[in-house]
Amino acid sequence: MRLLLPMLLTYLAVAATPPEKVSLRIPFLSEGETVKLQDLKASINGAPAHLSRVLGTQEPLVLLVVLDLAGDLSLVDPARQALIAEIEKLPAQVSVALLRAQDGLRVLEDPGESREKLVESIRGLSISGRAGLLDTINSATRLADAVLVKSHVRTAVLFVSDSLITNYREDYTNPVVNSSDSNDMSRRFPEGLVKEKLRQLKAEMASTLTPVFLVHVNYQNDRLNEAYQTGLLDLTNSTGGAAKFCRSIAEIPGAVTEAVERIGRLQTVELEPKMSRAKQWDISLEAPGRQLSHRSRYTPAKEK
Repeated sequence: MRLLLPMLLTYLAVAATPPEKVSLRIPFLSEGETVKLQDLKASINGAPAHLSRVLGTQEPLVLLVVLDLAGDLSLVDPARQALIAEIEKLPAQVSVALLRAQDGLRVLEDPGESREKLVESIRGLSISGRAGLLDTINSATRLADAVLVKSHVRTAVLFVSDSLITNYREDYTNPVVNSSDSNDMSRRFPEGLVKEKLRQLKAEMASTLTPVFLVHVNYQNDRLNEAYQTGLLDLTNSTGGAAKFCRSIAEIPGAVTEAVERIGRLQTVELEPKMSRAKQWDISLEAPGRQLSHRSRYTPAKEK
């Protein structure tokens, strides 16, 4: 397995200007035109925060694309083709790293590699194994964060997944503990393990900053998978990202295109908040006449 982080940081040392010391960087998405620094206001826990810089859409973007594909080729192939088409359209300031989620987070292509190599790796990806999204989403986001805090760049994570909650190595089906007990809680709430796993992930990722976007190509409407999908939607939204669940093959290309286009419009604001002992920061970003999407709640990492 290749180590992505050292290669990312080496690449960024050449591609980006070293940053000054900045307390907090918040990626955000504007539904309108690019937001300028003078138009933006920010507060943390109700107190105004000083804004030192806003990175616009022309600034470097490091995108981690994580493929979590292990199932039906009739769903996977449209996703692959759409992803290839969008990657080929990306401007030069976007650097794409390609990773795979099966059996732990693995690097397929480093950022800065040619688009031809990325396309070749996507086309040649073997479709097998178990679902890996829940096992790798936190690691992928923290990897992107390590880049975000070391250089003046924008970052994002994009998962493309066909995962079903029943296809993980860990059993999330909450089997009945006592089949003779009609009041066994696992019988009444079979989605309990799924919800708890996603709750834990949301808590763990509260100290991350990079937004996570998800294109899920295999929507299911059974009770367990609906709980899984609802939890993933809540998790991605909490990072300032978004999730799209495709109910048909026809929806897949449009969902991939929408996700990549949204990522391309990401901006990042650098804040200098006043020192606070609060365990949780409520973040507000405002711009006149604009609707902004961003992480609204952040838990500062504990000092070691």
